[in-house]
Amino acid sequence: MSPRPISTLLVANRGAAAIRVIRAAKAMGLRSVAVYSEADADLPYLALADQALPIGGAAPRDSYLNQDNLLAAMRESGADALHPGYGFLSENAEFAAKVAAMGAVFVGPSPHHIDAMGHKARARDLMAQHGMPVSASSAVLGEDAGEIAAAGAAIGYPVMVKPAGGGGGIGMLAARDEAELLSAVSRARSMASRSFGVADIYLEKLLLQPRHIEFQILADRAGNAMHVFERDCSVQRRHQKVIEEAPAPGLARAVTRSMAGRVAGIMGVMRYDVIGTVETLHSASAGFGFLEVNTRLQVEHAVTEAVTGLDLVRCQIRLATGEALADVVPVLPEPQGHAIQARIYAEDPVRFLPSPGPLTVFRLGQGEGIRIETGYAEGNIITPYYDPMIAKVIAHGADRAEAIQRLDAALAASRIEGVKTNIPLLRAILAFPAFQAGDVHTGLVADVLAAQKAAA
Repeated sequence: MSPRPISTLLVANRGAAAIRVIRAAKAMGLRSVAVYSEADADLPYLALADQALPIGGAAPRDSYLNQDNLLAAMRESGADALHPGYGFLSENAEFAAKVAAMGAVFVGPSPHHIDAMGHKARARDLMAQHGMPVSASSAVLGEDAGEIAAAGAAIGYPVMVKPAGGGGGIGMLAARDEAELLSAVSRARSMASRSFGVADIYLEKLLLQPRHIEFQILADRAGNAMHVFERDCSVQRRHQKVIEEAPAPGLARAVTRSMAGRVAGIMGVMRYDVIGTVETLHSASAGFGFLEVNTRLQVEHAVTEAVTGLDLVRCQIRLATGEALADVVPVLPEPQGHAIQARIYAEDPVRFLPSPGPLTVFRLGQGEGIRIETGYAEGNIITPYYDPMIAKVIAHGADRAEAIQRLDAALAASRIEGVKTNIPLLRAILAFPAFQAGDVHTGLVADVLAAQKAAA
């Protein structure tokens, strides 16, 4: 297909995500349109865009999740393309279809692929049919307690109860026996229904302290797909990523390259398009097992950019408009050095509760190899309406040790007052012997907190 020229890109997101996309749009010579809720009227990203339009109240459902208001902003601005950023409507097939129906370009996968991957249980089945290794799991569960108990017994405890209609760790609950399972299923259904509007849940074998490894995929509209290596996102709290890095430490490059090639081959056969991340869990005993496909740009994309030199947002825009993958990325770049990203949250670093309030002091440490992404400036208010992440600090070094040292120095030099942050926890993780050795897993944060408690 011939590439479709675009001139004006509306960014249907806020804060750091909006700034990242606006920066790419400007580099491509595109006119950018920002949108904002009542709560975000003073944020810095609005001044960077060529036009800024209000889209409703502070609550996400009244603004960033309000499809009618966003489509109205497209018509008012004359935008011929929309980038959803990450979060909000970035993985909403219905919204992507509405943008396309307006004659505009949705900068993301086709609605068909967003829909196919949006239901986690169906996505597992689809990927398994194409040869992707998967861990033991159940079908979507019914209401019968006997059926639920039988599904848990068939998989073998412990199991994880997971919502089929959404991600982000919401509604994921562990169960170690039948009694825990029946209670967890009830609670997970309720959380899934409230958060995603879909109460479907299923079970998956719970691996204890696995690695969380994800593979970045780029693809064109003609079905050509490639991987851009892997990221390790194992360091998490409550199933939410805290520190991400590339390449994955402690795994043989031949092993990760082989799996990356296998993933890219499957996505190509499926004729997947534009951008996606195939997430897996890895253990020494079981190897890689499919987790899910995120059909959007990831928050942690910057570590891949740091080691490859690619601008993934520009790649995403070009692929969405119909350019050939071979023109967008003519040669797969070899990873150079190591990159680590830390997410700074406005939250209590022990209880993980949001800490909204004014940023009376907001200065982030700089330095060689440091990249900062934030949607806030000193004097802005962290409101309770949105995700409490206030910045990402990305460090790139010649090797992992240098990346760790640079990241820790930047965090140590940061000064944030007016809200609590998780910077003390981030620095404790970086200094933890297991992390230093590259022995990362999804239980690492709990180990760090336990060590701190024992030392107190």
